[in-house]
Amino acid sequence: MNVETALRQRSSIRAFSQTPVARELVESILDAARFSPSGSNIQPWHVHVVSGDSRAQIVREVRHAAQFERDQHPPAYNYYPPQWRDPYLARRRACGWGLYSLLGITKGDRVRGLQQELRNFDFFDAPVGLFFFIDDDIPYGGWLDYGMFLQSIMLAAQSKGLATCPQAAWAPFHRIIRRVVGAPDSQTLICGLALGYADSTAEVNSYRPQRVDTGEFTTWHLSGEGN
Repeated sequence: MNVETALRQRSSIRAFSQTPVARELVESILDAARFSPSGSNIQPWHVHVVSGDSRAQIVREVRHAAQFERDQHPPAYNYYPPQWRDPYLARRRACGWGLYSLLGITKGDRVRGLQQELRNFDFFDAPVGLFFFIDDDIPYGGWLDYGMFLQSIMLAAQSKGLATCPQAAWAPFHRIIRRVVGAPDSQTLICGLALGYADSTAEVNSYRPQRVDTGEFTTWHLSGEGN
């Protein structure tokens, strides 16, 4: 599979099969992703891979916290803007309601909405979870580098027949995750990622949010031509 094919086929999978993922396969994905670029080659990533008992403990504790103690778990950073505006607000709404419509969740159905949100904290049944930390004293540039590292992991997984779902939803529960995996207080949890084989029978995995056309975000500055 070439890079362009992997880019076009990759999507956030929200239903995984129970098929185990061999440790060697996860290692091969991380081994490929370590060649991601970073400014001055600082390589600011710290990765924790969880499965089995450690995964089960995190799922159990975070699901409880998300359902009953959410106000006790403020995020360490803002992933989304504090004040939404268009076109980003419109895109966000289209993505959210497109997914919920496919699942039959209507506007105002808080019970089913919460149930779907809590699926994040099961890794959508993926057998492997990854958590990504960065040292607190690394500024914005390192976070940009981290984005490329995460993309490399997802593309490498796609090329090996595995599916992924990057999950910022884990970030508010950094204290629980840090305690279980043994990450130091001097590191920030950026996000989690579900890794496994997609459940090919799950309708939710057919959802694909609309992407804007290239012309909407590109301005050309070419000699002798208009934009």
